[in-house]
Amino acid sequence: MNREITIRLADVAKSFGETKALKKCDFEAHAGEVHAIVGENGSGKSTMAKIMSGVLHPDSGTVSILGEKVNSPIDAKKIGLTTIFQEVLVADEASVFENLFVGRDGVFKSQSGGGDRRAEANEILTRLVGKSVDLDQMVGGLPLSIKQWIVIARAMLRRPRVLILDESSAALDLDSTIRLHEEIDRLRREGATVLIVTHRIAELVRIADRATILRDGVTVGTLQKHEITEENLLSMMTPPDRRASDVKEYASKNRAIAEVSVMTAKNMVAQRTSAPFDFDLPKGSIVGVAGLDGQGQDAFVRALVGIMRPFGGDVLVRSAETGKMVEIATLEDAASAGISYVSGDRKREGIFPQQSIFENLAIGVYRKNLGPMGIIRKPTLKPMFKREVDRLRIKIGSPSNKITSLSGGNQQKVLIGRAFANDPQVIVLNDPARGVDLGTKRDLYRELRAFVEKGGSVIYLSSEIEEFIGFADRVDVFFAGRLFRSLSGDHIAEEPILAAMFGKSENASVEFDLERSA
Repeated sequence: MNREITIRLADVAKSFGETKALKKCDFEAHAGEVHAIVGENGSGKSTMAKIMSGVLHPDSGTVSILGEKVNSPIDAKKIGLTTIFQEVLVADEASVFENLFVGRDGVFKSQSGGGDRRAEANEILTRLVGKSVDLDQMVGGLPLSIKQWIVIARAMLRRPRVLILDESSAALDLDSTIRLHEEIDRLRREGATVLIVTHRIAELVRIADRATILRDGVTVGTLQKHEITEENLLSMMTPPDRRASDVKEYASKNRAIAEVSVMTAKNMVAQRTSAPFDFDLPKGSIVGVAGLDGQGQDAFVRALVGIMRPFGGDVLVRSAETGKMVEIATLEDAASAGISYVSGDRKREGIFPQQSIFENLAIGVYRKNLGPMGIIRKPTLKPMFKREVDRLRIKIGSPSNKITSLSGGNQQKVLIGRAFANDPQVIVLNDPARGVDLGTKRDLYRELRAFVEKGGSVIYLSSEIEEFIGFADRVDVFFAGRLFRSLSGDHIAEEPILAAMFGKSENASVEFDLERSA
């Protein structure tokens, strides 16, 4: 490996008012390496990435990128540094082609004479997505994963010498993430420096050459490839006074699950051309939902909570008041029946960006706390707010600050706290741990376990297989738009889940090398 130092930060500090995002940050990265930046939500990772990208200036300390001082994103672009930030930044009203080349030469240059560009764009986007994408279609109607690929392709088309990915695989499934790793490996072989800010432990174990850990704005150490394990990362990320216990302490096979179903779907058709299937959620259980992107699992969980109508079949939930099964056709039906929903796409479906942290968390229970003349009794909500903030260890300043003042992971915690605040009988989570650190994931698992032990029920969709192991009582895998296989007990393991995700028969192994991108 070329040991040339391409990035160096020394004693870097950055504050936002009273909040000290970085206190003492030291960092070095080399040409031709993939270097992970790891830490809990609010540890300063994204602030560090923005300082390297010229978006923010440090209050003190020195920053050198490819031997240059970067004062703005324009400076970064000139020297060959490209950053893909956590939020999926696309222009919905523009075409795929225009989004790929925005900023290259003006705002949106005419496509005339762009034959070479179109060929280049088509080639890289097809390679990334795994199928052809119409370059002339408007981006607004595309799924989140395709939008993420457009952002990634835009960065790759610039042939960066330094590429920073800030949670850029959060919207991608397993198969897509491996294709991204192949592109990262391509850049590594060409001598580029790739920095990955991620919470997906399995991802960085496979791809990273080194990992630097931040805790409360301070660099606490750097691990070499052979040292990058979940145990080492968690130990360094988490303060000694609250080290989380092992996720696998929750042995689903040791728990007794009630035979009564709290929710069912009969003859469900999740996608227009897919086959119908049935689904049941036993009371007091955690059912995981898995599948490669576009296989129907996202449409399924949305139909369960009334966000969209299925193409066929009915969704029924047992009324907590009467014990009878009632139909769920709308979000209002779901809320009335005690079903809470948490979306992983917080920007589009979760937060109210102009509202405060308090309002974003408490808004779900406003109707239950109306006083005379319909005025919300906010003082009565303060104990609930504090309970959820403490429960999920949400790092906030003043509750009156805007939700956007929080890190992405802490914003997600607020949405999860909103779901718990409703005291539901069923919580449906759609990839809730996207952009959430390992310690927070474990806090979430613990709270969901406590919830089901008190009689609640959970449906948990995730794009990360490892989230299910030792946590879910059953994993329902989707393929070709329908529920393809249900796994329980010892079958909740990486290989059986992965085989089902690719439509393999029950006893088949997957001829797919998870390490091929390492």
